[in-house]
Amino acid sequence: MSSLPLSGRRVLVTRAVHQTGKLSESLRTLGAEPVEVPVLEIRPPASLDPLDQALRQLDRYDWLILTSANTVLALANRAQELGIPLAVPATLKVATIGDATAAAARKAGIQVTLVPESYVAESLQKGLTGLVHGKKILLARATIARDVIPVSLQQAGAEVEVVDAYRNELPVQAPELLREGLARGVHAATFTSSSSVTHLAEAARAAHIKFPFAKVAAISIGPITSKTLRSLGWVPACEATVSDIPGLVDAVMRALGPRN
Repeated sequence: MSSLPLSGRRVLVTRAVHQTGKLSESLRTLGAEPVEVPVLEIRPPASLDPLDQALRQLDRYDWLILTSANTVLALANRAQELGIPLAVPATLKVATIGDATAAAARKAGIQVTLVPESYVAESLQKGLTGLVHGKKILLARATIARDVIPVSLQQAGAEVEVVDAYRNELPVQAPELLREGLARGVHAATFTSSSSVTHLAEAARAAHIKFPFAKVAAISIGPITSKTLRSLGWVPACEATVSDIPGLVDAVMRALGPRN
């Protein structure tokens, strides 16, 4: 019998295909078997014109807010397609939500000015409130996103321009992958965003599977994701203390480890 703490445990991984690696490998290291059912697929926004215009005129803004590593990737890819460098002017300050977003930004050659203490929009809002009065802010994000950041910054006296950098869609193969994964048994499902929750619910509906899944522990990366789970009738078994992948893996350990 394996001495690894998650030996024999099968854990649903719902991240996009290009993001499953770190979470799946961390789970394997602890003895778990990742069941990869990507429920998010990154696609271009309905219209690229606002994003293109913003990328060509970054010097018009005082702050650039990047909400995720996917946002950074979308900006970098689109700049490359346009044949222009993703060059952030020295006058432009950059704020990111989370260390992973900051790391992606730095990898793309973007110097980061501000990373909030916690990895949620409310923390970024708090960090920026006293810095943005009278400033022009570019907020790049997914097509469907909460309005916490733009509303709060506008209330703080900033002029906020929101552009869609990408949209999250449900992959065509997700329902079938979900059927196959659940048929073999799953002990827990991990969620890294509210979108991963709502898209998994959509995949379950398409596969004619009752949601939430019976006797499957929901593991959430943070309070906003947990709130979305609860709104769909699934009380999280555990929530990450730190809203990142190591924190999520630690939450899986607390929910499924030897003591449980």
